[in-house]
Order: sequence, then structure tokens, then C-alpha cells
Amino acid sequence: MQTGPDTAPITHKRVFKLAAPIVLSNATVPILGAVDVGVVGQMGEAAPIAAVAVGAIILTTLYWIFGFLRMGTAGLVGQAAGAGDDAEVSALLSRALMVAAVGGVLLIALQAALFWGAFWLTPVTPEVENLARTYLSIRIWTAPFAIAVYAFTGWLVAMERTMGVFWVQLVMNGLNITLDLVFVLGFGWGVGGVAVATVIAEVAGAGLGLYLCRDAFANLAWRDWPRVFDRVKLIRMAAVNRDILLRSAMLMAIFSSFVVLGARFGTVTLAANEVLIQFLYITAHAMDGFAFAAESLIARAYGQGSLARLRRSVVMTSQWGMGVCVVLAGFFAVFGPAIIDIMAKAPDVQAEARLYLWWMVIAPPLGCAAWMLDGIFIGATRGRDMRNMMALSFVIYGVAAAVLLPILGNHGLWLALVISFVARGITLGSRYPALEKSVGQGQ
Repeated sequence: MQTGPDTAPITHKRVFKLAAPIVLSNATVPILGAVDVGVVGQMGEAAPIAAVAVGAIILTTLYWIFGFLRMGTAGLVGQAAGAGDDAEVSALLSRALMVAAVGGVLLIALQAALFWGAFWLTPVTPEVENLARTYLSIRIWTAPFAIAVYAFTGWLVAMERTMGVFWVQLVMNGLNITLDLVFVLGFGWGVGGVAVATVIAEVAGAGLGLYLCRDAFANLAWRDWPRVFDRVKLIRMAAVNRDILLRSAMLMAIFSSFVVLGARFGTVTLAANEVLIQFLYITAHAMDGFAFAAESLIARAYGQGSLARLRRSVVMTSQWGMGVCVVLAGFFAVFGPAIIDIMAKAPDVQAEARLYLWWMVIAPPLGCAAWMLDGIFIGATRGRDMRNMMALSFVIYGVAAAVLLPILGNHGLWLALVISFVARGITLGSRYPALEKSVGQGQ
């Protein structure tokens, strides 16, 4: 593996080549969720469906804690690659995989307490809890593999090998779907079959990720333990990951509170909000591709200390991001009512969702800056700025919700959420000059 100085021109073709595989891989995620629900739904009972849903949410939340590993790895490895430091590119993957191993083992060791707390926070019927515990008790054993996929994904993004990310997701989700059908519909294993299918898929995904990152292990620096455990580099990695974790926790708190606050307006409005929030998830999945492209290109430019390449990377990826947001806004405006009718069959929910659909039309363009700046700041590993600006945006969201909900009701809730997007874009944007000044100076 020879990185060397990155002299390849930053073009629209290069940006699209980086982004397209991520967009395609993200498209497989909702398909897997639908199949998971669909196969247990064939059992003709509500409890298995609820158990898989609850179990998946619990594990997704626990694994999400380690989501910083993907972003932090992408930024740090990209900078090392941009600087032509092959040894550090390899050592960083070793550090990330060690974090994944330790984190996964801790989750396994603490599973009893973690699951108790999860069911305390999410009370369900005894039948659903028993089935969900069966699901969790099987899936938890692949925690190190599931978390390792974050590390492999970050490394592949940094090395501009996003097609590898696509193949990892395609193999994981494709295998999972196939085994769901075999174990549940073929063998009649029920909820346990869904869990076993996911276990095999996660191990396979981690194995493929290891293979696709094999270049990192061609450099003996991956096991140069004095380098891998270098105190200064470990501290920097920990600081970046800590700040990204805190930033992500506040972002999740905003979306969680959105659901909780929406519940006060009744079941129909809550259901309508849940339908509409899927539009935002679609937008986020589409934007991921160009945010990932920004992470990789900005990290390399930052590692090189090239302000000109950094600026060009920002402009190129942001143009694509805004273009996607405008297209999605138009798509939602034209086809939104039809999408609502497909997702919700209850006439009252359909009517309620249409009342708030226009928020989905304006949200993508207004949120574009926030999504793209996330990728830009991750690439520059400016985790402290991300954390601090998210904290400020979180406060702005809270104030907006407190003021607007009594006046505008559910429209006020949507307005507060959109304000949080705009606040993230403005606050991060205000820190962009400092990011440029730090180019060539480290953190």
C-alpha cells in the first residue's frame, strides 16, 4: 500500500465515484428492515413482530454508541493518507479494531444489566419481552464484529474505496435477507431465526471488511506496537472520538425528543409524524454519500496541508449535496402525497400527514449546510467544533420548541426541528474560517 501525495484532480467525476456506492448501499438498509418484519409477520402473531422491532432498536442503540469509530477513523486515516504516512494509515486501523474488540466484549459482559435497563425504559408485554430477550441473547455475541464494521467502513471511506463499503453492506444485507427466508419460513425458527441470520451476516460482513482492508496489513506498522500504542496519537484519537460521540448523542436527543413531544398531539398526529420523518431519513441516506465524499477529500487535503485542495473539495461536494437536496425537495412536493398513501393506509393519518408535508419540501434545502458541514468537519477531525456547535444548536432547538409548541402545535414542533438544522449549519459555518486557518497546523 503506497499512498503518497494525492495529486489527482478533484473533479465532479471523482466526487460522484465516491458518493454513488454509499447511496446505493444505504438503499439496502430499509429493504432489510422490511424483510425482517415481513418474515416474522408470516407467523400470524403480533408478538414476534414487536419482539424483533424492540430487540433491533435496543441493539442498534447500543452499537450506535460506537458510531464515532466510523467518523473518527475516516478523518484520521484520510489525513494520514493525505500526508503520505502509510505506517500511520495501517496503525490507525489496528487502533480502531482494538476499540471495536474491547467495546464488543464489554457489551457481551454487561448484557444482563444493559438489557434490564433497556426493558425498564421500554416496557412491553411479558410475551414480547421473552421473545426479544431470545433475539438479543443470540445477536449480542457478534457485538465485536458489528462494531468492527464501523472501523472498516471508516478506513475504506478514507482510502476512497467506497465501492468496498457498498459490497460490505450488500453482502451483509443480502445474506441476512436470504437467511431470514431460510431460517424463519423454511426451518420455522421464528424470532431466533432472524437473530441467527443477522449473526451470520455480521460475521460475514466483518470478514469481508477485513479482506477489503488487507492493504493495511501489508504494512508491518499495523503490529508495530510502540507506534500503535503511541500515547500522543491515542490521546488525539480518544479526543476526536469523544467529541463526535457527544455530538451524536445530542443529535439523537433532538430526534428522540421530537417523537416524545409529538406524542402529546395524539395518536393520529404521532403516526403522521412517524410517516413524515421517513422523508428525512431518505434525505439523510442520500446525503450520506456526498458527506462521506467530503470526509475523504477534506481529510486528504487537510493531511497534505493544501488549502486550495480543501476549498475545492468543499465546493465540489457541497454543489452535489445542494443539488440532491433541491431534487429531493421537488420530488417530495410532487410525489409526497402518493408516498404517504403507500406508507399509511388509515385515511385520518393520510390527511394529517398531508397537512405537514410542506415541511418535508423545505427541510432538505434548509438542512443541506448542516449535513455537508458535518462531513467537512469530520474530514478535518474538528470534533470539538462539532460538539460545541451541536450543543448550541441543541439549546436553540429546546428554546424554539418551548416557545413554538404552545403557539403553533405540531407545526411548531416541525419548525423547531427545521430551526435545529439551520442552527447547525450556521454555527458550524461560523467555525469554518478557523478550520481553514488550521490547515497545515494540525489541531
